[in-house]
Amino acid sequence: MEREDLPNLRALGFEDDELKTLGLWDPVTGDPADLAEMYVRRSKKKDTLSALREQVRRMCWHAGQEGKRIRHVWFEQKSASKAYIRREEFEKATAAITGAGLSKTLYVFKTSRLSRRGMGQVGLLLDKFEERQARIYVVAENIDSRRSRMVLAILSEQAREQAADISEFVKISIDGNKSDGRWTGGVTPFGLYSPKGSGKLKLHPSEYPIARRIAEYLLDRRTPGWIADKLNSERILTRHGKKWAGPGIVALAHSVAWAGLVVIREKMLDENGNDVGKYHRGGVPLLNKHGHPISCGEGVITFAEHVKIKAILAERAQPGTSIGDKTRGKREIVSLLSSTLRCGLCNGPMGNGGINYRCYARQVEGPTSCKGVSTDRKRADAAVTTMWLTHILSLSPSSPTILAIAKDWLAYNDPDKEARKAHVSAALESAVGREMKLEKEFFVLGRMDEQKYDRLREQVAAQIAELKAELAELSQEADLTPLMDPLSLAELWEDAGVGGQRALLKAALKGIALAPAKYRGDRTPIMERLEPHWKDESGNPAEEAAWDRWGRRHAQTAV
Repeated sequence: MEREDLPNLRALGFEDDELKTLGLWDPVTGDPADLAEMYVRRSKKKDTLSALREQVRRMCWHAGQEGKRIRHVWFEQKSASKAYIRREEFEKATAAITGAGLSKTLYVFKTSRLSRRGMGQVGLLLDKFEERQARIYVVAENIDSRRSRMVLAILSEQAREQAADISEFVKISIDGNKSDGRWTGGVTPFGLYSPKGSGKLKLHPSEYPIARRIAEYLLDRRTPGWIADKLNSERILTRHGKKWAGPGIVALAHSVAWAGLVVIREKMLDENGNDVGKYHRGGVPLLNKHGHPISCGEGVITFAEHVKIKAILAERAQPGTSIGDKTRGKREIVSLLSSTLRCGLCNGPMGNGGINYRCYARQVEGPTSCKGVSTDRKRADAAVTTMWLTHILSLSPSSPTILAIAKDWLAYNDPDKEARKAHVSAALESAVGREMKLEKEFFVLGRMDEQKYDRLREQVAAQIAELKAELAELSQEADLTPLMDPLSLAELWEDAGVGGQRALLKAALKGIALAPAKYRGDRTPIMERLEPHWKDESGNPAEEAAWDRWGRRHAQTAV
């Protein structure tokens, strides 16, 4: 039997003999007090694996000195300074202690490897560890969270300030390079590449002829869907070996860099104004002091052609639907099955075609991708309504599906609750950070008089208490009893509207496949062509996994 973390250890470059010497070869079980989790993080690829292996060796040595055995080594390559980046392996490492209770110690090499988001995040994490009588141990700095909580908090705040300084210097460097007409990195548009160290865009020898064809088709007022089908019919693939699709052509057409120009793109922000690590499509050219676009090399198209192509696409766009349009409104939900129905031929999603449902791959990639399946929308909606009601009425009130539907329905009816919880959690983290900074100013640095400290400490403590109370209230489960009866849910369906019915449908179904017609004019009843996959029905594991993969993929492409 192998350890679960053996792939991670081998990815770090450890040989089997050394793993046996370090005690990382055999699976480890026992009393949680004698076990520990180890978290290793690599911020950038330039951090050598040899350095990471040495960190693991030192942490293993220290664990041996304390009589601890390493249950699992968690490893990932992620930045810890950006709030929008989710560190899945770090979450699993802490959950093994605060959630599952598998061990009582988390080893990290340095405080900066633990977090660069400051005292707020670290303080809340330490609270959770204390509740479980667990600890964090920082090996390089010899810090035990049970005895040196304040020191750990201060060092985490220093790591946060370092991250902020690095971010500022990087931004200044990027802005300077852009002003000098240099390509600052990232994925180059199709048809272009940037030779290493040149800082300039060049025409890609093999991609440019195809990219130029695309540009000429766009200038000739060909639609993106027509262009994608044309390329697919000639078996011309994208840079990544995939088929072309209409949205990809549109994104290329709106790319300023495709014209060989320095681009300014606006960052996407969440509801609180925080960076989410993504940019809006398209962007605008960076202008010099004379008001002219700054070039960063060669382009597939000229700036004049870029402007003309955008004007052609804008003529076809409906009001409020152009890329980057901030005034775009939320579309009204009109189709019941757009997020549930899939094509019986290619296993891909089906979208709303107005009066019918049609294969999404056929629509955006053309018939070379899939011959396509379609059906009348009203007929399919009516059939699935009957199917859903029949299935729900056959379940017992204690069915897990009934409980899932009830919870999803409450979430649908109160979509602002989760957003509010996230907002309150962020505010609580910030308040805890301010509290710890006050303690640093008063107790450690001595730069604050006692009267001022007491006044500010009282204000922050009141804020923390209020935010904790609100978070506890928001975290309470609502009473699901009125929705736990199948008959009640059936009545709810009738009055829910299309949006509500979609929420109820998705809570019970993984998806529905629409089998193709046997021939043109096939009169097979629609109920016989629909193949539902209910969440409360277990089947072949491979098929279950396929449905789960389809569901995740479809969430990104469904219209």
